Amino acid sequence: MKYITVLLLGFGLFSYSQEKDSTNVTYKKRVLENIEVDFLASYYKQDGIHSAVSGGKGMEDLTDITPTIVVAVPLNDDAVLTIDAGISAYSSASSGNINPFDSNTPSPWQASSGASASDALTSLVANYSHSSDDRNTVWNAHLSGSVEYDYSSIGFGGGITKLFNDKNSEINLSANVYLDTWSPIYPKELQDFASYGNTNGGIFNNFTITGNTAYNPNKFSFHENKNRNSYAVSLSFSQVATKKMQFSLFLDVLQQQGLLSTPYQRIYFADVADSFINEFQLADDIERLPDSRFKVPVGARLNYYVNERLVIRSYYRYYWDNWDISSHTMNIELPIKLSDKFTVFPMYRYYTQQQSKYFAPYEQHLSTEKYYTSDYDLSTFNANQYGVGIGYTDIFMDRKIWKFGLKNIDFRYNHYKRSDGLFANIVSFGIKFVQQ
Repeated sequence: MKYITVLLLGFGLFSYSQEKDSTNVTYKKRVLENIEVDFLASYYKQDGIHSAVSGGKGMEDLTDITPTIVVAVPLNDDAVLTIDAGISAYSSASSGNINPFDSNTPSPWQASSGASASDALTSLVANYSHSSDDRNTVWNAHLSGSVEYDYSSIGFGGGITKLFNDKNSEINLSANVYLDTWSPIYPKELQDFASYGNTNGGIFNNFTITGNTAYNPNKFSFHENKNRNSYAVSLSFSQVATKKMQFSLFLDVLQQQGLLSTPYQRIYFADVADSFINEFQLADDIERLPDSRFKVPVGARLNYYVNERLVIRSYYRYYWDNWDISSHTMNIELPIKLSDKFTVFPMYRYYTQQQSKYFAPYEQHLSTEKYYTSDYDLSTFNANQYGVGIGYTDIFMDRKIWKFGLKNIDFRYNHYKRSDGLFANIVSFGIKFVQQ
């Protein structure tokens, strides 16, 4: 559910000319005058009752803390190098249950202290952008990398932006590639059964199986393909329609190939007798999904300037993929300017999704099926997100730390609630400094 996002905003630039000694000399404003440094951080806390690690039931408790630093450096009048480095550190009771058998009383409703209960994703993105002399053409290229316990990724891509109609119109085309590699970890009972060929080794020497004592997950096998490749092309168009209204349209086309299922998410079949160790049901297999997925999101943004105190920012997106998932996303944000320096912005987001044809709840799949998942992220649900934020802008950057002036501070809080029982609280904070 994590993904990396690169956002290009407009460049408000101008040039002017001056005649000197009978020779025309053109002057242009630098794309970025000075070094800018952003410190970003977020805190995310969720819980629910449909853990995919436990086959669609069990606690979904997860805490994630993500500190990030973004440094933008002007290389010359036309070029900017941006470095984005971050760490996403999480602890998760549900992923800890990849191996719940480090406890004497394993249960899908009890947190495990195993190695998979916590992890950290480290990421680094380098982006280079270059603007033409008239500032009507901007191209960029980026290289990224990330790594965590069982997953690594390398990405690269680029894009071009054209401004015209006195910079009132803008079109952007970009392409990105991500080459990912799994180091799969599997549910502990399946791992040990496959390693020993039966229930005479590993965890089975320490526990007694109840229910169906002839436990035999014969559909399970280790993944041979450990790669996941993603390719994306994005097209967007922005237009200043009136003095008060601006809109943009966007279209993305994405193709994924490789290992698209999650190796440690359990499946329980309705036509296989249940086996247990204490309260924890032993997996019949792991999630199996096709090795190809095609996605198409299309949407629009509309911003309207009501007056000097209020702006309306709205967003809509429709999504479809060939796993039969379709969704609608609607978002509205209302920045209200309290003073020259302070802005408050209430936010609301609504999301509704129709499930994948490969999804079924806990113990409703059959062993005769080829593909199956009980991950509720692929189910039918509605979600509401309510939030509020406050921003501080120091126009003249009177407050300084060393050689850097404080440009702005942004704080946001959101509460997220899904119709399937998942809920979360998200706090984010950002602060920008500019070299003086």
